[in-house]
Amino acid sequence: MTIYKFGNMLLAGGLLASTLFVASAAAESKARIVRLSDVEGTVQMDRATGDGFEKAFLNLPVIEGSHLKTGKDGRAEVEFEDGSALRLGPDSELAFTRLALGDDGQKFNTVQLLSGTAYGNLREKKDDQFQLNFAKESITVPEAAHFRVVLDDANATVAVFKGHVDASGPSGKAEVAEKHSATIDLASTDGSSKDAIVLAKNYDQDPLDGWDRQQNDYHDRYATTKGSSFNSPYGYGVSDLNYYGNFMNVPGYGYAWQPFLMDASWSPFMDGAWSYYPGAGYMWVSGYPWGWMPYRYGNWAFVPGYGWIWQPGYWNTYYAIPRVVNPPARWKAAMPPTTGHSTVLVGRGLTSNPPITARRMTITPGSAGFGVPRGSVRHLDHVAKTVERTSAPVVIAPQPPAQTNNSGFGTRPTFNNGGIRNGGDGGGRSAPPMAAPPVRSSPPRSAPHK
Repeated sequence: MTIYKFGNMLLAGGLLASTLFVASAAAESKARIVRLSDVEGTVQMDRATGDGFEKAFLNLPVIEGSHLKTGKDGRAEVEFEDGSALRLGPDSELAFTRLALGDDGQKFNTVQLLSGTAYGNLREKKDDQFQLNFAKESITVPEAAHFRVVLDDANATVAVFKGHVDASGPSGKAEVAEKHSATIDLASTDGSSKDAIVLAKNYDQDPLDGWDRQQNDYHDRYATTKGSSFNSPYGYGVSDLNYYGNFMNVPGYGYAWQPFLMDASWSPFMDGAWSYYPGAGYMWVSGYPWGWMPYRYGNWAFVPGYGWIWQPGYWNTYYAIPRVVNPPARWKAAMPPTTGHSTVLVGRGLTSNPPITARRMTITPGSAGFGVPRGSVRHLDHVAKTVERTSAPVVIAPQPPAQTNNSGFGTRPTFNNGGIRNGGDGGGRSAPPMAAPPVRSSPPRSAPHK
Protein backbone atom coordinates (compact mmCIF):
# COMPACT_ATOMS: atom_id res chain seq x y z
CA MET A 1 0.00 0.00 0.00
CA THR A 2 1.33 3.42 -0.97
CA ILE A 3 0.60 6.45 1.17
CA TYR A 4 1.11 9.75 -0.60
CA LYS A 5 2.73 12.14 1.86
CA PHE A 6 2.39 15.54 0.14
CA GLY A 7 6.14 15.94 0.57
CA ASN A 8 6.74 16.20 4.31
CA MET A 9 3.36 17.71 5.05
CA LEU A 10 1.54 14.56 6.19
CA LEU A 11 3.77 14.58 9.25
CA ALA A 12 2.80 18.19 9.83
CA GLY A 13 -0.88 17.20 9.64
CA GLY A 14 -0.32 14.48 12.22
CA LEU A 15 1.45 16.88 14.55
CA LEU A 16 -1.41 19.33 14.17
CA ALA A 17 -3.86 16.56 15.03
CA SER A 18 -2.04 15.73 18.22
CA THR A 19 -2.03 19.40 19.12
CA LEU A 20 -5.76 19.73 18.45
CA PHE A 21 -7.22 16.65 20.05
CA VAL A 22 -4.95 15.25 22.73
CA ALA A 23 -5.99 16.76 26.06
CA SER A 24 -3.16 18.24 28.05
CA ALA A 25 -2.69 18.36 31.80
CA ALA A 26 -4.26 21.80 31.76
CA ALA A 27 -7.95 22.25 32.48
CA GLU A 28 -8.77 22.58 28.79
CA SER A 29 -7.24 22.68 25.33
CA LYS A 30 -7.77 25.89 23.38
CA ALA A 31 -7.53 24.24 19.98
CA ARG A 32 -10.79 23.22 18.30
CA ILE A 33 -11.84 23.68 14.72
CA VAL A 34 -15.42 23.84 13.41
CA ARG A 35 -16.79 24.32 9.92
CA LEU A 36 -18.16 27.19 7.87
CA SER A 37 -20.86 25.04 6.29
CA ASP A 38 -22.96 27.47 4.26
CA VAL A 39 -22.15 30.78 2.58
CA GLU A 40 -24.74 32.73 0.60
CA GLY A 41 -24.23 36.20 -0.83
CA THR A 42 -21.73 38.59 0.76
CA VAL A 43 -19.96 36.95 3.70
CA GLN A 44 -16.57 37.88 5.16
CA MET A 45 -14.39 36.15 7.71
CA ASP A 46 -11.50 37.27 9.87
CA ARG A 47 -9.36 34.17 10.49
CA ALA A 48 -7.19 35.95 13.09
CA THR A 49 -4.25 36.09 10.67
CA GLY A 50 -3.79 39.85 11.06
CA ASP A 51 -5.23 40.57 7.60
CA GLY A 52 -8.71 41.51 8.82
CA PHE A 53 -11.89 40.49 7.05
CA GLU A 54 -11.60 38.56 3.77
CA LYS A 55 -14.13 36.91 1.50
CA ALA A 56 -15.52 33.74 3.06
CA PHE A 57 -16.08 30.41 1.33
CA LEU A 58 -17.62 27.04 2.06
CA ASN A 59 -15.59 24.65 4.23
CA LEU A 60 -13.24 27.24 5.72
CA PRO A 61 -12.19 26.08 9.19
CA VAL A 62 -13.41 28.30 12.03
CA ILE A 63 -11.09 28.65 15.00
CA GLU A 64 -11.21 30.48 18.32
CA GLY A 65 -10.79 34.21 17.67
CA SER A 66 -12.47 34.08 14.24
CA HIS A 67 -15.08 36.68 13.27
CA LEU A 68 -17.86 36.16 10.73
CA LYS A 69 -19.73 39.04 9.08
CA THR A 70 -22.56 39.13 6.52
CA GLY A 71 -23.55 41.89 4.12
CA LYS A 72 -27.03 43.05 3.14
CA ASP A 73 -27.52 39.97 0.94
CA GLY A 74 -25.42 37.61 3.04
CA ARG A 75 -26.22 34.52 5.12
CA ALA A 76 -23.94 31.98 6.70
CA GLU A 77 -23.97 28.81 8.75
CA VAL A 78 -21.37 27.29 11.08
CA GLU A 79 -21.53 23.60 11.98
CA PHE A 80 -20.10 22.24 15.22
CA GLU A 81 -18.73 18.73 15.66
CA ASP A 82 -22.02 17.20 16.82
CA GLY A 83 -23.99 18.72 13.94
CA SER A 84 -25.26 21.70 15.93
CA ALA A 85 -25.53 24.83 13.80
CA LEU A 86 -25.39 28.60 14.18
CA ARG A 87 -26.77 30.73 11.36
CA LEU A 88 -26.29 34.41 10.62
CA GLY A 89 -28.82 36.54 8.76
CA PRO A 90 -27.96 39.62 6.66
CA ASP A 91 -26.05 42.55 8.21
CA SER A 92 -24.86 40.46 11.15
CA GLU A 93 -21.55 39.83 12.88
CA LEU A 94 -20.49 36.99 15.17
CA ALA A 95 -17.23 36.41 17.09
CA PHE A 96 -16.06 32.99 18.24
CA THR A 97 -14.50 33.94 21.54
CA ARG A 98 -14.07 30.43 22.94
CA LEU A 99 -13.82 27.04 21.26
CA ALA A 100 -12.26 24.81 23.89
CA LEU A 101 -11.99 21.11 24.68
CA GLY A 102 -12.01 19.85 28.27
CA ASP A 103 -10.04 16.98 29.73
CA ASP A 104 -13.09 14.71 29.61
CA GLY A 105 -13.94 15.59 26.03
CA GLN A 106 -16.60 18.18 26.82
CA LYS A 107 -16.78 21.12 24.45
CA PHE A 108 -17.01 24.73 25.59
CA ASN A 109 -18.49 27.17 23.08
CA THR A 110 -18.85 30.91 23.63
CA VAL A 111 -19.84 33.24 20.81
CA GLN A 112 -20.53 36.98 20.79
CA LEU A 113 -23.32 38.38 18.62
CA LEU A 114 -22.13 41.87 17.76
CA SER A 115 -25.01 42.83 15.47
CA GLY A 116 -27.92 41.44 13.49
CA THR A 117 -29.71 38.09 13.67
CA ALA A 118 -28.49 34.67 14.76
CA TYR A 119 -30.28 31.32 14.81
CA GLY A 120 -29.12 28.39 16.89
CA ASN A 121 -30.12 24.77 16.41
CA LEU A 122 -28.18 22.90 19.09
CA ARG A 123 -28.06 19.15 19.67
CA GLU A 124 -28.18 17.75 23.16
CA LYS A 125 -24.86 16.42 24.41
CA LYS A 126 -23.93 15.73 28.01
CA ASP A 127 -21.47 18.14 29.65
CA ASP A 128 -21.03 20.36 26.57
CA GLN A 129 -21.59 24.07 27.21
CA PHE A 130 -22.89 26.76 24.88
CA GLN A 131 -23.18 30.47 25.61
CA LEU A 132 -24.21 33.29 23.30
CA ASN A 133 -23.33 36.80 24.49
CA PHE A 134 -24.72 40.11 23.24
CA ALA A 135 -24.15 43.56 24.72
CA LYS A 136 -23.74 42.80 28.47
CA GLU A 137 -26.29 39.99 28.39
CA SER A 138 -25.97 36.30 27.58
CA ILE A 139 -28.02 33.19 27.01
CA THR A 140 -26.98 29.66 27.89
CA VAL A 141 -28.45 26.52 26.37
CA PRO A 142 -28.65 23.65 28.88
CA GLU A 143 -30.28 21.17 26.51
CA ALA A 144 -31.18 20.70 22.85
CA ALA A 145 -32.81 23.91 21.63
CA HIS A 146 -33.75 25.86 18.53
CA PHE A 147 -33.85 29.62 18.99
CA ARG A 148 -33.42 33.04 17.38
CA VAL A 149 -31.72 36.19 18.70
CA VAL A 150 -32.27 39.58 17.04
CA LEU A 151 -30.06 42.44 18.21
CA ASP A 152 -30.66 46.12 17.52
CA ASP A 153 -29.49 49.34 19.16
CA ALA A 154 -32.05 49.37 21.98
CA ASN A 155 -33.27 45.81 22.43
CA ALA A 156 -32.50 42.15 21.97
CA THR A 157 -35.30 39.70 21.26
CA VAL A 158 -34.91 36.00 22.04
CA ALA A 159 -37.46 33.59 20.53
CA VAL A 160 -37.39 29.89 21.41
CA PHE A 161 -38.88 27.46 18.90
CA LYS A 162 -37.88 24.26 20.72
CA GLY A 163 -36.42 23.49 24.15
CA HIS A 164 -35.56 26.41 26.44
CA VAL A 165 -32.71 28.85 27.08
CA ASP A 166 -31.60 30.82 30.12
CA ALA A 167 -31.08 34.57 29.77
CA SER A 168 -28.95 36.47 32.27
CA GLY A 169 -26.97 39.66 32.75
CA PRO A 170 -27.04 42.96 34.64
CA SER A 171 -30.72 43.29 33.73
CA GLY A 172 -31.64 40.08 35.55
CA LYS A 173 -32.24 36.39 34.89
CA ALA A 174 -35.06 34.55 33.20
CA GLU A 175 -35.83 31.21 31.60
CA VAL A 176 -37.31 31.50 28.10
CA ALA A 177 -39.48 28.45 27.50
CA GLU A 178 -40.45 26.72 24.27
CA LYS A 179 -42.70 28.83 22.02
CA HIS A 180 -42.02 31.83 24.26
CA SER A 181 -39.90 34.95 23.78
CA ALA A 182 -38.07 37.58 25.78
CA THR A 183 -37.41 41.21 24.96
CA ILE A 184 -34.34 42.59 26.73
CA ASP A 185 -33.91 46.32 27.23
CA LEU A 186 -30.23 46.84 26.46
CA ALA A 187 -30.32 50.40 27.77
CA SER A 188 -30.96 49.07 31.27
CA THR A 189 -27.44 47.70 31.72
CA ASP A 190 -27.39 48.36 35.49
CA GLY A 191 -30.58 46.42 36.17
CA SER A 192 -32.38 49.53 37.44
CA SER A 193 -35.47 48.91 35.33
CA LYS A 194 -37.90 46.30 36.63
CA ASP A 195 -39.01 45.67 33.07
CA ALA A 196 -35.52 45.06 31.69
CA ILE A 197 -36.53 41.53 30.59
CA VAL A 198 -40.10 41.16 29.34
CA LEU A 199 -41.34 37.61 28.78
CA ALA A 200 -44.13 36.70 26.38
CA LYS A 201 -45.99 33.43 25.83
CA ASN A 202 -45.54 33.67 22.07
CA TYR A 203 -43.10 35.14 19.57
CA ASP A 204 -43.33 37.25 16.44
CA GLN A 205 -42.41 35.60 13.19
CA ASP A 206 -39.40 36.95 11.34
CA PRO A 207 -38.79 37.15 7.57
CA LEU A 208 -35.78 34.83 7.98
CA ASP A 209 -37.63 32.06 9.80
CA GLY A 210 -38.48 30.25 6.57
CA TRP A 211 -34.83 30.21 5.52
CA ASP A 212 -33.73 28.90 8.91
CA ARG A 213 -36.38 26.15 8.81
CA GLN A 214 -35.36 25.18 5.29
CA GLN A 215 -31.77 24.67 6.47
CA ASN A 216 -32.96 22.58 9.42
CA ASP A 217 -35.12 20.49 7.10
CA TYR A 218 -32.12 19.79 4.89
CA HIS A 219 -29.98 18.60 7.78
CA ASP A 220 -32.77 16.49 9.28
CA ARG A 221 -33.66 14.88 5.95
CA TYR A 222 -30.11 13.83 5.15
CA ALA A 223 -28.71 13.24 8.64
CA THR A 224 -28.84 9.46 8.09
CA THR A 225 -28.88 7.17 5.07
CA LYS A 226 -31.30 4.27 5.11
CA GLY A 227 -29.40 0.98 5.01
CA SER A 228 -26.05 2.65 5.65
CA SER A 229 -23.54 1.33 8.20
CA PHE A 230 -21.63 4.60 8.28
CA ASN A 231 -20.70 5.36 11.88
CA SER A 232 -18.89 8.54 12.84
CA PRO A 233 -18.42 10.23 16.22
CA TYR A 234 -18.92 13.54 14.39
CA GLY A 235 -22.05 15.02 12.89
CA TYR A 236 -20.72 17.96 10.90
CA GLY A 237 -20.78 17.35 7.16
CA VAL A 238 -22.77 14.10 7.32
CA SER A 239 -25.89 15.57 5.67
CA ASP A 240 -23.76 16.74 2.75
CA LEU A 241 -22.26 13.27 2.30
CA ASN A 242 -25.74 11.78 2.05
CA TYR A 243 -27.01 14.45 -0.33
CA TYR A 244 -24.04 14.71 -2.70
CA GLY A 245 -22.94 11.07 -2.89
CA ASN A 246 -23.40 7.54 -1.63
CA PHE A 247 -21.75 4.85 0.45
CA MET A 248 -20.80 1.47 -0.96
CA ASN A 249 -18.74 -1.63 -0.25
CA VAL A 250 -15.57 -1.85 -2.35
CA PRO A 251 -13.85 -5.28 -2.55
CA GLY A 252 -10.50 -5.12 -0.81
CA TYR A 253 -11.20 -1.64 0.58
CA GLY A 254 -14.39 -2.09 2.60
CA TYR A 255 -16.91 0.62 3.30
CA ALA A 256 -16.36 3.80 1.29
CA TRP A 257 -18.05 6.94 -0.01
CA GLN A 258 -18.02 8.52 -3.45
CA PRO A 259 -19.55 11.76 -4.80
CA PHE A 260 -22.15 11.80 -7.53
CA LEU A 261 -21.26 13.34 -10.91
CA MET A 262 -17.60 12.30 -10.95
CA ASP A 263 -15.98 10.98 -14.13
CA ALA A 264 -12.62 9.61 -15.27
CA SER A 265 -10.98 13.04 -15.20
CA TRP A 266 -12.01 13.91 -11.66
CA SER A 267 -9.65 14.11 -8.69
CA PRO A 268 -10.63 15.07 -5.12
CA PHE A 269 -7.85 17.69 -5.03
CA MET A 270 -8.45 19.47 -8.34
CA ASP A 271 -10.58 22.29 -6.85
CA GLY A 272 -9.95 24.10 -3.58
CA ALA A 273 -7.35 26.25 -1.86
CA TRP A 274 -4.57 26.38 0.69
CA SER A 275 -5.70 28.60 3.55
CA TYR A 276 -3.39 29.77 6.34
CA TYR A 277 -4.26 29.56 10.05
CA PRO A 278 -2.12 30.86 12.93
CA GLY A 279 -0.47 28.03 14.83
CA ALA A 280 -1.46 25.45 12.23
CA GLY A 281 0.04 26.72 9.01
CA TYR A 282 -1.60 25.97 5.68
CA MET A 283 -4.69 23.76 5.62
CA TRP A 284 -6.35 22.28 2.55
CA VAL A 285 -9.87 23.63 1.98
CA SER A 286 -12.04 21.78 -0.52
CA GLY A 287 -14.15 23.70 -3.01
CA TYR A 288 -16.87 21.02 -3.06
CA PRO A 289 -20.01 21.57 -0.95
CA TRP A 290 -19.56 18.12 0.65
CA GLY A 291 -15.84 18.73 1.16
CA TRP A 292 -15.44 18.73 4.92
CA MET A 293 -15.30 15.30 6.52
CA PRO A 294 -13.54 13.49 3.61
CA TYR A 295 -10.63 15.95 3.92
CA ARG A 296 -10.39 16.06 7.72
CA TYR A 297 -10.61 12.33 8.59
CA GLY A 298 -10.02 8.94 6.96
CA ASN A 299 -8.25 8.81 3.61
CA TRP A 300 -8.78 9.01 -0.13
CA ALA A 301 -7.86 6.01 -2.26
CA PHE A 302 -7.81 5.36 -5.98
CA VAL A 303 -9.31 2.01 -6.98
CA PRO A 304 -9.19 0.74 -10.60
CA GLY A 305 -12.72 0.34 -11.91
CA TYR A 306 -14.11 2.65 -9.24
CA GLY A 307 -11.98 5.78 -9.38
CA TRP A 308 -11.48 7.85 -6.24
CA ILE A 309 -13.19 6.78 -3.02
CA TRP A 310 -13.12 8.11 0.51
CA GLN A 311 -12.56 5.59 3.32
CA PRO A 312 -14.01 6.80 6.65
CA GLY A 313 -11.94 6.35 9.79
CA TYR A 314 -8.97 7.73 11.73
CA TRP A 315 -11.48 9.66 13.83
CA ASN A 316 -8.92 10.53 16.49
CA THR A 317 -6.76 12.35 13.95
CA TYR A 318 -7.64 15.68 12.35
CA TYR A 319 -5.78 16.08 9.05
CA ALA A 320 -4.86 19.58 7.95
CA ILE A 321 -3.38 17.91 4.87
CA PRO A 322 -5.62 15.07 3.61
CA ARG A 323 -4.29 11.51 3.62
CA VAL A 324 -4.08 9.72 0.23
CA VAL A 325 -3.61 5.96 -0.35
CA ASN A 326 -2.58 4.35 -3.67
CA PRO A 327 -2.84 7.34 -5.99
CA PRO A 328 -2.77 6.56 -9.73
CA ALA A 329 0.49 6.62 -11.65
CA ARG A 330 1.79 10.09 -12.57
CA TRP A 331 -0.75 11.74 -10.27
CA LYS A 332 0.59 14.87 -8.59
CA ALA A 333 -0.92 16.42 -5.51
CA ALA A 334 -1.26 20.16 -5.05
CA MET A 335 1.47 21.27 -2.66
CA PRO A 336 0.96 23.87 0.09
CA PRO A 337 2.97 27.09 -0.05
CA THR A 338 6.15 27.12 2.01
CA THR A 339 6.04 30.81 2.92
CA GLY A 340 3.53 33.60 3.45
CA HIS A 341 -0.06 33.32 4.61
CA SER A 342 -2.18 34.39 1.63
CA THR A 343 -4.90 32.04 0.43
CA VAL A 344 -3.74 30.15 -2.68
CA LEU A 345 -6.45 28.88 -5.03
CA VAL A 346 -6.19 25.56 -6.88
CA GLY A 347 -8.23 24.71 -10.00
CA ARG A 348 -11.62 26.40 -9.79
CA GLY A 349 -10.79 27.44 -6.24
CA LEU A 350 -13.41 27.86 -3.53
CA THR A 351 -17.14 28.42 -3.79
CA SER A 352 -20.07 29.95 -1.99
CA ASN A 353 -23.74 29.30 -2.62
CA PRO A 354 -25.17 32.02 -4.89
CA PRO A 355 -28.85 32.92 -4.42
CA ILE A 356 -31.03 30.73 -6.63
CA THR A 357 -32.56 33.22 -9.04
CA ALA A 358 -32.46 31.37 -12.37
CA ARG A 359 -35.33 29.08 -13.33
CA ARG A 360 -32.90 26.53 -14.77
CA MET A 361 -29.66 25.02 -13.52
CA THR A 362 -27.15 23.05 -15.60
CA ILE A 363 -25.55 19.96 -14.02
CA THR A 364 -22.40 18.91 -15.88
CA PRO A 365 -20.46 15.62 -16.04
CA GLY A 366 -17.37 15.53 -13.84
CA SER A 367 -18.52 18.41 -11.61
CA ALA A 368 -18.83 16.23 -8.48
CA GLY A 369 -21.40 18.73 -7.21
CA PHE A 370 -19.14 21.77 -7.52
CA GLY A 371 -21.30 24.92 -7.41
CA VAL A 372 -24.56 23.04 -6.70
CA PRO A 373 -26.22 24.61 -3.62
CA ARG A 374 -27.32 22.05 -1.06
CA GLY A 375 -30.89 20.90 -1.40
CA SER A 376 -31.32 22.83 -4.65
CA VAL A 377 -31.75 19.70 -6.80
CA ARG A 378 -34.43 17.22 -5.91
CA HIS A 379 -33.15 13.64 -6.15
CA LEU A 380 -29.61 14.55 -7.11
CA ASP A 381 -28.83 10.82 -7.37
CA HIS A 382 -31.40 10.48 -10.20
CA VAL A 383 -29.94 13.46 -12.00
CA ALA A 384 -26.46 11.95 -11.62
CA LYS A 385 -27.62 8.69 -13.22
CA THR A 386 -28.99 10.64 -16.18
CA VAL A 387 -25.69 12.50 -16.59
CA GLU A 388 -23.76 9.23 -16.31
CA ARG A 389 -25.93 7.48 -18.88
CA THR A 390 -25.87 10.29 -21.45
CA SER A 391 -22.43 11.83 -20.70
CA ALA A 392 -24.13 15.17 -21.37
CA PRO A 393 -25.17 18.14 -19.25
CA VAL A 394 -28.62 18.03 -17.68
CA VAL A 395 -30.77 21.13 -17.22
CA ILE A 396 -33.15 21.08 -14.25
CA ALA A 397 -35.54 23.42 -12.50
CA PRO A 398 -33.96 24.02 -9.07
CA GLN A 399 -35.84 24.11 -5.80
CA PRO A 400 -36.83 27.69 -4.97
CA PRO A 401 -35.32 29.25 -1.86
CA ALA A 402 -37.38 29.97 1.24
CA GLN A 403 -39.27 33.27 1.20
CA THR A 404 -37.65 35.97 3.30
CA ASN A 405 -39.59 39.08 2.33
CA ASN A 406 -42.30 40.75 4.38
CA SER A 407 -45.09 38.93 2.53
CA GLY A 408 -43.74 35.54 3.51
CA PHE A 409 -42.95 35.71 7.22
CA GLY A 410 -41.68 32.35 8.32
CA THR A 411 -43.41 30.41 5.55
CA ARG A 412 -42.05 27.15 4.24
CA PRO A 413 -40.95 27.21 0.60
CA THR A 414 -43.25 25.85 -2.08
CA PHE A 415 -41.45 23.12 -3.99
CA ASN A 416 -42.00 22.51 -7.67
CA ASN A 417 -41.65 19.23 -9.55
CA GLY A 418 -38.04 19.81 -10.56
CA GLY A 419 -38.31 19.05 -14.30
CA ILE A 420 -35.22 17.47 -15.90
CA ARG A 421 -34.09 18.15 -19.44
CA ASN A 422 -31.20 16.42 -21.19
CA GLY A 423 -28.82 18.75 -22.97
CA GLY A 424 -31.18 21.69 -22.65
CA ASP A 425 -33.91 20.38 -25.00
CA GLY A 426 -37.56 21.06 -24.36
CA GLY A 427 -38.86 17.79 -22.93
CA GLY A 428 -39.12 17.69 -19.15
CA ARG A 429 -40.24 15.05 -16.69
CA SER A 430 -41.25 15.54 -13.09
CA ALA A 431 -39.04 14.26 -10.30
CA PRO A 432 -40.34 12.59 -7.13
CA PRO A 433 -40.01 14.29 -3.74
CA MET A 434 -36.58 14.46 -2.14
CA ALA A 435 -35.37 11.36 -0.36
CA ALA A 436 -32.08 10.21 1.07
CA PRO A 437 -29.84 8.62 -1.60
CA PRO A 438 -29.58 4.83 -1.58
CA VAL A 439 -26.50 2.82 -0.64
CA ARG A 440 -24.78 1.48 -3.74
CA SER A 441 -22.90 -1.82 -3.63
CA SER A 442 -21.83 -1.97 -7.28
CA PRO A 443 -19.07 0.15 -8.85
CA PRO A 444 -19.87 3.27 -10.86
CA ARG A 445 -19.62 3.04 -14.61
CA SER A 446 -17.05 5.79 -14.94
CA ALA A 447 -13.68 4.62 -16.18
CA PRO A 448 -10.59 4.82 -13.96
CA HIS A 449 -7.93 7.48 -14.42
CA LYS A 450 -5.34 6.77 -17.02
